[in-house]
Amino acid sequence: MDWEEVSVRVRQEFHKQSDLLKHRMGVRAGAIRLNKNRATRPGQFLFPGSEFSAREGSDRAQLLRQHLPDKASEILREADEICGHRFRLLGYEHLVFDLANSSVGSNNSKDIDWHLDPVHRKRAPLDPWFKIPFLDFAMVGDHKITWELNRHQHLVTLAKARLLSGDKKYERELMAEWRSWVKANPYPLGINWGSTLEVAFRSLSWIWVDQLLAGTPEAAQFRAELMPALAFHGRYIERYLSTYFSPNTHLLGEVVALFFLGTLYPQMPGAARWKESGWKIVLHEATRQVRPDGVYFEQSLYYHVYALDFFLYARLLAARNGMKIPPAFDAALERMLDVVAALAQAGPAEGFGDDDGGRLWNPRRNRTEQMTDPLALGAVMYAREFSAARLTEEAIWLFGGQAVETLAPPHPIAPASPVARSVAFPDGGVYVLADSQPYAQAMVVDAGPQGVGRSGHGHADALSLRLAMDGRRWLVDSGSGVYISKDPADRDTFRGTGAHNTVRVDEVDQAVAGEPFSWTHLPTTRAENWVAGKSFTYFVGSHNGYARLADPVLHRRHVLNAGGLWLVRDVALGRAEHELEIRWHFASDLEVQTLESGRVQISKAGAASGESRLSLIVPEETVWQAATEVSRTLLSPAYGAFEPAPLVRCHARVLLPAETATVLVPRSGAICRDDEPRLASMRQAAVQVYELDSHHESHGFFFALGDETWSFGPWSSDARVLYCRIDNDRLAHLVVIGGKQVAFQGQPLLTAAGPFAFFEWRRQDAVTNASPGRVSVTSLFETLTGDSPSSAEGFHHESSKSVSSKSVSSDQGSSKQVSSPYVEKH
Repeated sequence: MDWEEVSVRVRQEFHKQSDLLKHRMGVRAGAIRLNKNRATRPGQFLFPGSEFSAREGSDRAQLLRQHLPDKASEILREADEICGHRFRLLGYEHLVFDLANSSVGSNNSKDIDWHLDPVHRKRAPLDPWFKIPFLDFAMVGDHKITWELNRHQHLVTLAKARLLSGDKKYERELMAEWRSWVKANPYPLGINWGSTLEVAFRSLSWIWVDQLLAGTPEAAQFRAELMPALAFHGRYIERYLSTYFSPNTHLLGEVVALFFLGTLYPQMPGAARWKESGWKIVLHEATRQVRPDGVYFEQSLYYHVYALDFFLYARLLAARNGMKIPPAFDAALERMLDVVAALAQAGPAEGFGDDDGGRLWNPRRNRTEQMTDPLALGAVMYAREFSAARLTEEAIWLFGGQAVETLAPPHPIAPASPVARSVAFPDGGVYVLADSQPYAQAMVVDAGPQGVGRSGHGHADALSLRLAMDGRRWLVDSGSGVYISKDPADRDTFRGTGAHNTVRVDEVDQAVAGEPFSWTHLPTTRAENWVAGKSFTYFVGSHNGYARLADPVLHRRHVLNAGGLWLVRDVALGRAEHELEIRWHFASDLEVQTLESGRVQISKAGAASGESRLSLIVPEETVWQAATEVSRTLLSPAYGAFEPAPLVRCHARVLLPAETATVLVPRSGAICRDDEPRLASMRQAAVQVYELDSHHESHGFFFALGDETWSFGPWSSDARVLYCRIDNDRLAHLVVIGGKQVAFQGQPLLTAAGPFAFFEWRRQDAVTNASPGRVSVTSLFETLTGDSPSSAEGFHHESSKSVSSKSVSSDQGSSKQVSSPYVEKH
């Protein structure tokens, strides 16, 4: 703790005690008198270039009714529920904040208890805010539920309903609830002053309300009451910034609120300072909290989107008020958008890490399907196309007709079939392996750090996988459940290793769970190789999360996408006997059918003929075949919500070192049991081989176990990985990763002067590619493939003393290797 931190904490403590003393002396707080000098023009946000006329708000409401009628109707339905004091918050529905009638679905309409957790029927005491232990479930219940209501985002819903319907009842209810809150929360008493971020969220909600109701004469008196309270919120935020408490989204949200207050309301004391410092810290946090590749540093997609929302709103406010936008700031935001876009190539962007359950602007956007919402704002701000961007309610309120023109043009061009592309974000450890056949697919590997510091929002999910295909979620993250509860297991289960699609050893997590927002014994995860070619993508990584066991265990996972399928190879290195478990969590709207031992088929419930399906296959005649079980588990689609979903669990107690593989085969339509391919596992001294065989084709996967040349059947090579597909007795696809040579039946097939990263060839689309440098292909290659190399792209003639050969020149593709002993021996 340096002197600056000490001084900040001392000042904050002084303000706490002095404010409490003033309260006890009868000095009322909660509002600050505004400056009377109105020479400075207010800033602009929702309706730039206007004087906040009623017409502007009505025009946006009309656009919403016209282009998103279902969303407009949903706002009105929810507003009616709010008028009846029934609230949808986080993953909960129809909450009633009255201790006497707090059952879900109650029609009670008494005053709102702003200090209540109605789910657990616990009420926080009206004590000084800094003396309330908000993490103490026994005293306050789940503070997140209480705080979510007190963010006042539901007041924004009432304001929108007023514009959509013209009905003044929504405006009256909004004002009544706001005044009720002011009366029930005298500063400095109550849990609702206990978090600076919550005060910031409430400030932003009041700002949106002020902006939306600016053109309604009936709200003039209310807005006059609102301004001094907003100014007090601003002073509170400035005093209690989370600079040393939670310098993450907490600090970011707080300074964004300060920036808004200082920019939009220059008549507030301190406004100029808030504007300057808020913008300065926003720019600084964009460099500190966002990794160079664009991944948010807390290793959570939800918090990535949370932070991106804050940054985009701040950027929009700055632009609309004539402020200079540093190019580096725009570059960071565009990289963050690129991460979301990459994760959403084949379906909804599947989450990882904690799921907070809250959002900026509209808190109901808290499901996986809404994680792509920032792409709509990014598409308008930066004039970029994102395939997953769609017109949203938020975009219409913020941009009006410009959003409609960009995201829902009157004569749209029919979209081409999506082309999914493999992409790596190595700083954040997010690797997206993608394919477009038979439809768009994207598998995401989590190979980054568990988080920052004590990894408060990270999960023990090293090397876990998520899979989206054909616009749907397939392999999914389990979510977060809740943060605080009576039983710590409620939190730890969903952030533990067993809730993710990875390997668990001896029924313990990869890290040790501490308090609700901390871990100990954090693993180190390494991406050891990443190669993205034209016809394949390959990843291999490892983590040491189980090095703390009495017999240390290293988990290494290989993922190869080639030949229209996925092979996941899991290797556990150790010396003793251990229980190994691999879990595969599927989306709740899918059903899993066991075809026979070790083979299951996954499809949408009631899938029609021709719809996408997925087969999961483990090696036959291994301990894993008999130990593959299908059951049900719980997923958490939003904070506090739970739903049943299919689970495939493969487990075995084995002597290490040991390994297994899982093949995932995407399909279009059902397949006969007899046509289902079979997976075999074979091993020799220097190579591990998996063969997936069906009636007409077979896929061979060869993994070197050491550095020496290996041989198996007709194949021999010094390659690290070799994949081949044989179709009707002809070579149809060949991928070679690492090494210098490949031979078939003892005769040279591929040779190179030095080690190459990869070589690939595929008959169906004439793909021929190598990197780096040049790989020579012998005449035997033509014999095996039935193709003339001279007609294939990238080939040209070269002479050879021993055999006729042709060369493949380097082409597009990417690869990344880290220096590490790449061997499977222990």
